[in-house]
Amino acid sequence: MLKGRIIVADQEGTHVIKFLGDVRLTLCPALDQYLDNMFNSRYFKTILIDLTEAEGIDSTALGMLAKMSIRMKKKMGFVPTLVSINDNITRVLLSMGFDKVFVFVNHLADHAEPMDELSQGQFSELTVQEKVLEAHRTLMSMNQKNHQEFKNLVDVLEYQCTI
Repeated sequence: MLKGRIIVADQEGTHVIKFLGDVRLTLCPALDQYLDNMFNSRYFKTILIDLTEAEGIDSTALGMLAKMSIRMKKKMGFVPTLVSINDNITRVLLSMGFDKVFVFVNHLADHAEPMDELSQGQFSELTVQEKVLEAHRTLMSMNQKNHQEFKNLVDVLEYQCTI
């Protein structure tokens, strides 16, 4: 599996966020920072999530996707579009209820705009732990199945963050 990367582009307020390879929690603080800037931009219109080259996505990255969609629904009144062609990834997304917080499509027109890679940056261990906890709380809030799936992990993470 290829090391995970996230590349982004802003096309007149439409943000394209593309996951490449195996996207893990180490990329989430940088993604969260990008999302804050994106949502605070007065030019923000919508988001397109491109998972066509993703090979794997851990639960923290999934939580960040859910958080992004929930935040967009509150701000704009509609959910973003997610493109997935990997049957395994699509199956996981559907099993976790992502079809309730994204519009799913299975193809994407060619993307000609240049994209920038999000840097993993230098984030403290505490910052990473907080993002992991936040992502899993978001997943839990999506439905009862996810709540049961991630409750024990969230309890452990909450305990670790208070030590």
